Parts: sequence; structure tokens; C-alpha cells
Amino acid sequence: MFDAASVRQLQSRSGFAGLLKPVGTGAGVTVADRSGLESVTLAARKGQEGALAQRMQAAYGLELPSAPKRSTAGTLAALGTGPSAWLVTREAGEAGPLVSDLTAAVGTLASVTDQTSGYAVLRLSGPRLRATLAKGLDIDLHPRVFVPGDVAVTACSHIGVTLWQLDDVPTYEIALFRSMAGSFWHWLSDSAAEYGLAV
Repeated sequence: MFDAASVRQLQSRSGFAGLLKPVGTGAGVTVADRSGLESVTLAARKGQEGALAQRMQAAYGLELPSAPKRSTAGTLAALGTGPSAWLVTREAGEAGPLVSDLTAAVGTLASVTDQTSGYAVLRLSGPRLRATLAKGLDIDLHPRVFVPGDVAVTACSHIGVTLWQLDDVPTYEIALFRSMAGSFWHWLSDSAAEYGLAV
């Protein structure tokens, strides 16, 4: 039986906890765990896309992209992941869960589902990152065609991922189901080993 003291000690744990270790020498690829990032899926009810976009703009100053793009407002970001669907993220440190805030803000205009514990998210950067990702991704990340603000819902080494580019370094973030974190890390550490993987 759990007492109050035991329950207070329970803390969320990243899907990548215990996995991230440097590989090889150098830092061709650098990885950081984004376990503090809240994530929520937002799906507009039928015919409510316009009203939902207006509500999000009014409540947060956040534009909902109508394409596979990422928009930001303060600590919030919205990623277009499909027709009338978005992944909304928020940096850690805000008061109250993001899912509760969004549910209150959008009311019956959309379905809101917390994914914070369901997804594992990594931040990836480095001069050899594109070459590493090319070993598992079927999309072209060349800077002429995939730029900061772009989003892709795709597969990497047969693992479903959502990938978005933050800057020209390049820096990307990649989200996947936490149950696949071990498999993804095994692929990434093997693929980046020749370039050096820093954590």
C-alpha cells in the first residue's frame, strides 16, 4: 500500500533515461534529452478549424500552421502534423499542465490529448547530423528543401517520428513513442559512431 510520502517521491522519467552515452570520438553529432518538454496533440472538430485557429490566436498569440510547419509564441510551439491536427509543445517551468490549459482554452472546438509521458524527445545538432539522419530517413534534409520551421511526420529506421528543424546549425528535435526509445537510440548511436556522438 502506498502512503502519501511514497506518492510524493514518484517522478516522471524520460524514455531515454539511462541510454544516452557518448560514442566514438569527436562531436559530429550532439544529443540532448528534452524530457522537460510538454507535448499535447490538438485535433480540430469537424468544421471548427477556423474557430480553433482564432481561439488559439486570441488565447496564446499562437498561429496554427496549415502546413507541415512550426510556429511559436513565447514558450509554446505548434507543429502541423496532418489535416486539422497539431502537436503543441511547451517548455518546462510553466504553472499547471499544458493539457489542462489547452482544454480550458479551446473548449469543444478540438480534442486535446496529453502526450508528454507518451513521447520521448531528443534535440540533435552537429556538423555530421544530416549525414547521420540520411542513413535512416527517407526525406531530403538538404538546406535547400528542409529549412528552420519545417516539420516532417515520417519514419526513421522503421520507427515513426515527428521531426522539426529549429535553426541553420542545423538543430532538429525529434519525437517518437517512448516505447521505441531504446530501438531508436541503438540505431542513432550506431549511425553516428563514425562521426563521434556527444551527449
